[in-house]
Amino acid sequence: LATWTRLLPRRAREAQMQRFCKAQAIQRRLEEIEVTFGELEKEGVKLEKLLRDESASPAELRTQWMNQLLYLVQKKNSLVCEESDLMIAVQELKLEEQQSRLDQQLRRFMSKEEARKTPAERAAEHETLLRLLEVVNERNALIHVQEERRLSEL
Repeated sequence: LATWTRLLPRRAREAQMQRFCKAQAIQRRLEEIEVTFGELEKEGVKLEKLLRDESASPAELRTQWMNQLLYLVQKKNSLVCEESDLMIAVQELKLEEQQSRLDQQLRRFMSKEEARKTPAERAAEHETLLRLLEVVNERNALIHVQEERRLSEL
């Protein structure tokens, strides 16, 4: 039992650190996407202007510009999807963190003998359990949304 009580908090800290590292990586990628959006927007505006202003340009050149513009739109759509996935991942990390915290609280409540718990402690234990169930259901719903999106993309 003593080893178990020392091991759980350490594992919880390790998991928390992993979530923190994931969150940082997600944040960096979101910032990169934002910069790329700006670059794509500038390039798109330039191509649209060329298409409007250079109506006397050869058809081959206009077709090339149109293809470049379509490529930019595809790239932007791809980034929008990735950004959406990352936002879901952020939400999932937040829920994981809440679940971990609630799980630790519940373990503390449950480690105390039932006969020694005050009515307030019993109520707090019950509230913690209810909140934990809510968080688990929210995570389940997020996973369901991700699966639906993946299936629709296929």
